[in-house]
Amino acid sequence: MRKISVNVITETVRDLFLETSRILGDDVIGALAEARVSEESELGRWVLEKIIENIEVARNESLPLCQDTGLAVLFVQVGQDVHLTGGNLNDSIDQGVREAYRDGYLRKSVCDPLSRENTGDNTPAVIHTEIVEGDRIRIVAMPKGGGSENMSTVKMLTPSDGVEGIIKQVIETVRQAGPNPCPPTIVGVGIGGTMETSAILAKKALARTLGSPNGNDPRLAALESTLLNKINTLGIGPQGYGGATTALAVHVEMMPCHIASLPVAVNIQCHVARHKEAVI
Repeated sequence: MRKISVNVITETVRDLFLETSRILGDDVIGALAEARVSEESELGRWVLEKIIENIEVARNESLPLCQDTGLAVLFVQVGQDVHLTGGNLNDSIDQGVREAYRDGYLRKSVCDPLSRENTGDNTPAVIHTEIVEGDRIRIVAMPKGGGSENMSTVKMLTPSDGVEGIIKQVIETVRQAGPNPCPPTIVGVGIGGTMETSAILAKKALARTLGSPNGNDPRLAALESTLLNKINTLGIGPQGYGGATTALAVHVEMMPCHIASLPVAVNIQCHVARHKEAVI
Protein backbone atom coordinates (compact mmCIF):
# COMPACT_ATOMS: atom_id res chain seq x y z
CA MET A 1 0.00 0.00 0.00
CA ARG A 2 1.42 3.38 -1.05
CA LYS A 3 0.38 6.48 0.85
CA ILE A 4 -0.22 9.72 -1.05
CA SER A 5 -1.16 12.98 0.61
CA VAL A 6 -4.12 14.77 -0.94
CA ASN A 7 -1.98 17.92 -0.79
CA VAL A 8 0.09 16.45 -3.62
CA ILE A 9 -3.07 15.98 -5.66
CA THR A 10 -4.09 19.60 -5.07
CA GLU A 11 -0.68 20.87 -6.17
CA THR A 12 -0.66 18.64 -9.25
CA VAL A 13 -4.15 19.71 -10.35
CA ARG A 14 -3.25 23.36 -9.84
CA ASP A 15 -0.13 23.07 -11.99
CA LEU A 16 -1.92 21.11 -14.73
CA PHE A 17 -4.65 23.71 -15.19
CA LEU A 18 -2.25 26.63 -15.07
CA GLU A 19 -0.08 25.09 -17.79
CA THR A 20 -2.80 23.77 -20.06
CA SER A 21 -4.63 27.11 -20.05
CA ARG A 22 -1.57 28.76 -21.59
CA ILE A 23 0.35 26.12 -23.54
CA LEU A 24 -1.22 24.01 -26.28
CA GLY A 25 0.11 20.51 -26.95
CA ASP A 26 2.58 19.88 -29.75
CA ASP A 27 0.12 17.42 -31.35
CA VAL A 28 -2.46 20.16 -31.89
CA ILE A 29 0.12 22.71 -33.01
CA GLY A 30 1.50 20.22 -35.53
CA ALA A 31 -1.95 19.46 -36.93
CA LEU A 32 -2.72 23.16 -37.31
CA ALA A 33 0.60 23.74 -39.08
CA GLU A 34 -0.14 20.89 -41.50
CA ALA A 35 -3.62 22.25 -42.14
CA ARG A 36 -2.20 25.68 -42.93
CA VAL A 37 -0.10 24.13 -45.68
CA SER A 38 -2.82 21.91 -47.14
CA GLU A 39 -5.78 24.34 -46.87
CA GLU A 40 -6.76 25.53 -50.34
CA SER A 41 -8.86 28.48 -49.20
CA GLU A 42 -6.83 31.70 -48.95
CA LEU A 43 -9.07 33.01 -46.17
CA GLY A 44 -8.88 29.64 -44.43
CA ARG A 45 -5.07 29.76 -44.49
CA TRP A 46 -5.14 33.28 -43.06
CA VAL A 47 -7.38 32.15 -40.19
CA LEU A 48 -5.07 29.23 -39.44
CA GLU A 49 -2.09 31.60 -39.42
CA LYS A 50 -3.85 33.81 -36.86
CA ILE A 51 -4.71 30.79 -34.72
CA ILE A 52 -1.08 29.68 -34.71
CA GLU A 53 0.03 33.25 -33.95
CA ASN A 54 -2.34 33.34 -30.96
CA ILE A 55 -0.87 30.07 -29.65
CA GLU A 56 2.64 31.50 -29.86
CA VAL A 57 1.65 34.73 -28.09
CA ALA A 58 -0.06 32.82 -25.30
CA ARG A 59 3.03 30.67 -24.76
CA ASN A 60 5.53 33.54 -24.92
CA GLU A 61 3.51 35.96 -22.79
CA SER A 62 2.15 33.32 -20.38
CA LEU A 63 -1.43 34.30 -21.20
CA PRO A 64 -4.58 32.18 -21.54
CA LEU A 65 -5.05 30.68 -25.00
CA CYS A 66 -8.70 31.73 -24.97
CA GLN A 67 -10.85 34.05 -22.89
CA ASP A 68 -13.06 31.02 -22.16
CA THR A 69 -10.77 29.19 -19.75
CA GLY A 70 -13.33 26.47 -19.41
CA LEU A 71 -15.11 24.27 -16.95
CA ALA A 72 -12.59 21.98 -15.22
CA VAL A 73 -13.02 18.38 -16.41
CA LEU A 74 -10.76 15.65 -15.05
CA PHE A 75 -10.24 11.96 -15.72
CA VAL A 76 -8.62 10.38 -12.68
CA GLN A 77 -7.31 6.83 -12.48
CA VAL A 78 -6.59 5.76 -8.90
CA GLY A 79 -4.47 2.67 -8.30
CA GLN A 80 -6.16 0.19 -5.96
CA ASP A 81 -2.95 0.03 -3.91
CA VAL A 82 -3.04 3.76 -3.11
CA HIS A 83 -4.07 5.02 0.31
CA LEU A 84 -4.95 8.72 0.35
CA THR A 85 -4.07 10.63 3.49
CA GLY A 86 -5.07 14.01 4.83
CA GLY A 87 -8.45 14.45 3.23
CA ASN A 88 -10.89 13.67 0.44
CA LEU A 89 -9.99 13.05 -3.22
CA ASN A 90 -12.71 15.24 -4.75
CA ASP A 91 -12.14 18.03 -2.26
CA SER A 92 -8.42 18.07 -3.01
CA ILE A 93 -9.10 18.25 -6.76
CA ASP A 94 -11.55 21.11 -6.31
CA GLN A 95 -8.97 22.94 -4.22
CA GLY A 96 -6.39 22.54 -6.99
CA VAL A 97 -8.87 23.95 -9.52
CA ARG A 98 -9.73 26.80 -7.15
CA GLU A 99 -6.06 27.75 -6.74
CA ALA A 100 -5.29 27.52 -10.46
CA TYR A 101 -8.12 29.80 -11.51
CA ARG A 102 -7.26 32.23 -8.71
CA ASP A 103 -3.49 32.30 -9.19
CA GLY A 104 -3.66 32.29 -12.98
CA TYR A 105 -6.31 35.04 -13.15
CA LEU A 106 -8.38 32.66 -15.28
CA ARG A 107 -12.01 33.41 -16.01
CA LYS A 108 -14.36 31.65 -13.62
CA SER A 109 -17.19 30.21 -15.69
CA VAL A 110 -19.15 27.96 -13.32
CA CYS A 111 -22.62 29.04 -12.23
CA ASP A 112 -25.90 27.80 -10.80
CA PRO A 113 -27.98 26.56 -13.78
CA LEU A 114 -31.17 28.31 -12.67
CA SER A 115 -30.14 31.50 -10.88
CA ARG A 116 -26.99 31.86 -13.07
CA GLU A 117 -25.11 33.00 -9.95
CA ASN A 118 -21.38 32.35 -10.37
CA THR A 119 -19.79 30.01 -7.83
CA GLY A 120 -16.83 32.40 -7.79
CA ASP A 121 -13.97 29.92 -8.01
CA ASN A 122 -14.71 27.67 -11.03
CA THR A 123 -15.71 24.75 -8.83
CA PRO A 124 -17.09 22.17 -8.57
CA ALA A 125 -15.00 20.38 -11.16
CA VAL A 126 -16.41 17.52 -13.24
CA ILE A 127 -14.48 14.47 -12.07
CA HIS A 128 -14.55 11.04 -13.70
CA THR A 129 -12.83 8.53 -11.40
CA GLU A 130 -11.72 5.01 -12.26
CA ILE A 131 -10.09 2.42 -9.97
CA VAL A 132 -7.21 0.61 -11.70
CA GLU A 133 -4.36 -1.71 -10.79
CA GLY A 134 -1.18 -0.36 -9.26
CA ASP A 135 -0.07 2.27 -6.76
CA ARG A 136 -0.16 5.39 -8.90
CA ILE A 137 -2.67 8.13 -9.62
CA ARG A 138 -3.04 9.40 -13.20
CA ILE A 139 -4.76 12.75 -13.64
CA VAL A 140 -5.87 14.18 -16.99
CA ALA A 141 -6.94 17.84 -16.81
CA MET A 142 -9.22 19.20 -19.55
CA PRO A 143 -10.56 22.76 -19.41
CA LYS A 144 -13.68 22.57 -21.63
CA GLY A 145 -15.05 25.72 -23.19
CA GLY A 146 -18.77 26.39 -23.37
CA GLY A 147 -19.04 27.28 -27.05
CA SER A 148 -17.97 23.89 -28.37
CA GLU A 149 -19.69 22.02 -25.54
CA ASN A 150 -23.01 23.64 -26.50
CA MET A 151 -22.75 22.12 -29.98
CA SER A 152 -22.45 18.55 -28.66
CA THR A 153 -25.22 15.95 -28.83
CA VAL A 154 -26.39 12.60 -27.49
CA LYS A 155 -28.75 10.54 -29.63
CA MET A 156 -30.35 7.21 -28.81
CA LEU A 157 -30.32 5.48 -32.18
CA THR A 158 -32.00 2.16 -32.87
CA PRO A 159 -29.87 -0.92 -33.57
CA SER A 160 -31.13 -0.98 -37.15
CA ASP A 161 -29.54 2.43 -37.76
CA GLY A 162 -26.15 0.72 -37.67
CA VAL A 163 -22.90 2.30 -38.81
CA GLU A 164 -24.61 4.45 -41.42
CA GLY A 165 -26.84 5.91 -38.73
CA ILE A 166 -23.82 6.69 -36.58
CA ILE A 167 -22.09 8.44 -39.50
CA LYS A 168 -25.25 10.42 -40.26
CA GLN A 169 -25.60 11.56 -36.64
CA VAL A 170 -21.98 12.72 -36.40
CA ILE A 171 -22.02 14.56 -39.71
CA GLU A 172 -25.35 16.23 -38.95
CA THR A 173 -24.08 17.38 -35.54
CA VAL A 174 -21.04 19.00 -37.14
CA ARG A 175 -23.15 20.50 -39.94
CA GLN A 176 -25.61 22.04 -37.48
CA ALA A 177 -22.74 23.36 -35.34
CA GLY A 178 -21.33 25.28 -38.31
CA PRO A 179 -18.91 28.01 -37.18
CA ASN A 180 -20.15 28.11 -33.56
CA PRO A 181 -17.53 25.78 -31.99
CA CYS A 182 -14.62 27.74 -33.53
CA PRO A 183 -13.38 25.24 -36.11
CA PRO A 184 -11.16 23.54 -36.96
CA THR A 185 -12.45 21.19 -34.30
CA ILE A 186 -11.64 17.83 -32.80
CA VAL A 187 -14.69 15.58 -32.76
CA GLY A 188 -15.03 13.01 -29.98
CA VAL A 189 -17.53 10.22 -30.59
CA GLY A 190 -18.78 7.77 -27.97
CA ILE A 191 -20.71 4.70 -29.07
CA GLY A 192 -22.52 2.24 -26.83
CA GLY A 193 -23.05 1.81 -23.13
CA THR A 194 -25.95 3.93 -21.89
CA MET A 195 -26.94 7.52 -22.52
CA GLU A 196 -24.50 8.90 -19.95
CA THR A 197 -21.59 6.55 -20.64
CA SER A 198 -21.66 7.31 -24.37
CA ALA A 199 -21.18 10.99 -23.48
CA ILE A 200 -18.29 10.17 -21.14
CA LEU A 201 -16.68 8.05 -23.87
CA ALA A 202 -16.96 10.97 -26.31
CA LYS A 203 -15.35 13.31 -23.80
CA LYS A 204 -12.61 10.81 -23.01
CA ALA A 205 -11.87 10.44 -26.72
CA LEU A 206 -10.87 14.12 -26.81
CA ALA A 207 -8.02 13.41 -24.37
CA ARG A 208 -6.22 11.17 -26.84
CA THR A 209 -3.16 12.44 -28.68
CA LEU A 210 -4.52 14.30 -31.66
CA GLY A 211 -5.01 12.13 -34.73
CA SER A 212 -3.91 8.90 -33.06
CA PRO A 213 -6.15 6.20 -34.56
CA ASN A 214 -8.07 3.93 -32.22
CA GLY A 215 -5.63 1.13 -31.46
CA ASN A 216 -8.14 -1.22 -29.85
CA ASP A 217 -10.45 -1.85 -32.79
CA PRO A 218 -9.55 -1.49 -36.49
CA ARG A 219 -13.25 -0.88 -37.26
CA LEU A 220 -13.15 2.27 -35.17
CA ALA A 221 -9.90 3.45 -36.75
CA ALA A 222 -11.52 3.08 -40.17
CA LEU A 223 -14.64 4.88 -38.94
CA GLU A 224 -12.54 7.77 -37.66
CA SER A 225 -10.94 8.17 -41.08
CA THR A 226 -14.30 8.02 -42.86
CA LEU A 227 -15.86 10.58 -40.56
CA LEU A 228 -12.95 13.00 -40.86
CA ASN A 229 -13.05 12.86 -44.65
CA LYS A 230 -16.81 13.45 -44.72
CA ILE A 231 -16.63 16.30 -42.20
CA ASN A 232 -13.95 18.06 -44.21
CA THR A 233 -16.12 18.01 -47.33
CA LEU A 234 -18.81 20.08 -45.58
CA GLY A 235 -17.00 23.30 -46.53
CA ILE A 236 -17.38 24.97 -43.13
CA GLY A 237 -13.63 25.57 -42.86
CA PRO A 238 -11.54 27.46 -40.29
CA GLN A 239 -13.77 29.65 -38.10
CA GLY A 240 -16.60 29.01 -40.56
CA TYR A 241 -15.07 31.06 -43.39
CA GLY A 242 -15.01 28.13 -45.79
CA GLY A 243 -12.37 25.62 -46.71
CA ALA A 244 -11.35 22.00 -46.33
CA THR A 245 -10.25 22.13 -42.68
CA THR A 246 -13.41 21.84 -40.63
CA ALA A 247 -11.94 19.23 -38.28
CA LEU A 248 -8.39 18.27 -37.41
CA ALA A 249 -9.31 14.81 -36.15
CA VAL A 250 -12.11 12.46 -35.17
CA HIS A 251 -11.61 10.15 -32.20
CA VAL A 252 -14.07 7.31 -31.55
CA GLU A 253 -14.42 5.20 -28.40
CA MET A 254 -16.89 2.35 -27.92
CA MET A 255 -18.26 -0.08 -25.34
CA PRO A 256 -20.99 -2.75 -25.41
CA CYS A 257 -24.60 -1.63 -25.12
CA HIS A 258 -28.10 -3.08 -24.57
CA ILE A 259 -29.51 -5.18 -27.40
CA ALA A 260 -32.32 -2.64 -27.86
CA SER A 261 -30.09 0.46 -27.90
CA LEU A 262 -27.43 2.26 -29.90
CA PRO A 263 -26.37 5.39 -27.95
CA VAL A 264 -24.17 7.82 -29.87
CA ALA A 265 -22.63 10.93 -28.33
CA VAL A 266 -20.75 13.62 -30.23
CA ASN A 267 -18.59 15.93 -28.13
CA ILE A 268 -17.10 18.76 -30.15
CA GLN A 269 -13.86 20.43 -29.08
CA CYS A 270 -12.65 23.72 -30.52
CA HIS A 271 -9.13 24.08 -31.89
CA VAL A 272 -7.95 25.13 -28.42
CA ALA A 273 -7.85 21.47 -27.42
CA ARG A 274 -6.41 21.84 -23.93
CA HIS A 275 -5.50 18.72 -21.98
CA LYS A 276 -2.50 17.65 -19.97
CA GLU A 277 -1.78 14.73 -17.69
CA ALA A 278 0.43 13.83 -14.75
CA VAL A 279 1.16 10.62 -12.87
CA ILE A 280 1.70 10.73 -9.12
